[in-house]
Amino acid sequence: MKMVFAWLAGFSILFTITLQGAESSRTSADGSAKKTYRNPLVPEVVMADPHVIRVDGKYYLYATTHTRGYDVFVSDDLVNWTNKGLAFDDPRRGAWAPDVFHNKRGDGKFYLYYTDSIAGTRPSGFDKQIGVAVGDGPAGPFTDKAVLATNAIDAHLFQDDDGKYYLYYVDLFQGFKIRAQPMSDPLTKSGDTTIVIRPTEAWEKISGEVTEGPFMLKRKDVYYLMYSGTGADSPNYGIGYATAKSPLGPFTKFAGNPIVQRGGKVLGPGHHCVIEGPDKKLWLVYHQKWDDGKNFKRFLAIDPLWFESRSDFLNNVPPRGLLRAKASRETDEPAP
Repeated sequence: MKMVFAWLAGFSILFTITLQGAESSRTSADGSAKKTYRNPLVPEVVMADPHVIRVDGKYYLYATTHTRGYDVFVSDDLVNWTNKGLAFDDPRRGAWAPDVFHNKRGDGKFYLYYTDSIAGTRPSGFDKQIGVAVGDGPAGPFTDKAVLATNAIDAHLFQDDDGKYYLYYVDLFQGFKIRAQPMSDPLTKSGDTTIVIRPTEAWEKISGEVTEGPFMLKRKDVYYLMYSGTGADSPNYGIGYATAKSPLGPFTKFAGNPIVQRGGKVLGPGHHCVIEGPDKKLWLVYHQKWDDGKNFKRFLAIDPLWFESRSDFLNNVPPRGLLRAKASRETDEPAP
């Protein structure tokens, strides 16, 4: 769950301010300067559940911050971010885990899928709903349009190569499980939902039985449904994935999960998105915990993600794509 303490409201930034990432340079073996970054990024802001899109060469970031809605942060390089202010002012509050979809093959508009508190209820992890708001540009303002699911969190919209839409989200009724909902367009559900992921593995149950934060990748006709497991307030939070030949499954979890987990100074890495960086490579944008306590004090991080092809050496087995990632903290890493 993505609960945030009420005192976070004091960190709200309602005007434009530049928040620098930990970017620097180093000298390579040939004497040339190489840009580097260092997690945490934007340490001034308590931030979780980041989602990034790229529009006209710029990156737009939305995340769980002050929970009154969502600010939009803008960057040219995924490292240095500028807060452009409130993109969606949510009257119900309790705003978590945003996902923004640019309908480039449709009406060109931007669709913000939000998690917030159900109107008239006392805020808690189980009085949450998923809805959608629409804007003409990535910075908003977004106008509320519809509620798509109740007792639910963590929406993510995916459009397949054939143009069909699928909404992935977490159903909280009788335990955490990820559902796939076909959509006739970004606003309208079509048909029944399918449960595609639920907690079954030991790492998903260390600190609560949780599978959440879905994000879909597709490569060579294989669907990679990424997700986070165990409680988000725990340093044991991590990222895994499952694969299928259809966006509705059935999905098979990767035997090597989690592919991102605690280790060294890295604590509770999870709830991510994937975006192509300026270097044309894939980058994981996610959050980490500041400490190993049971809390929701988190910060923004980025690290590389890639597909590794293996042929089982001399056995003439066809290559298969293995999804790999790393997580770093307080070390200089090559920048995108």
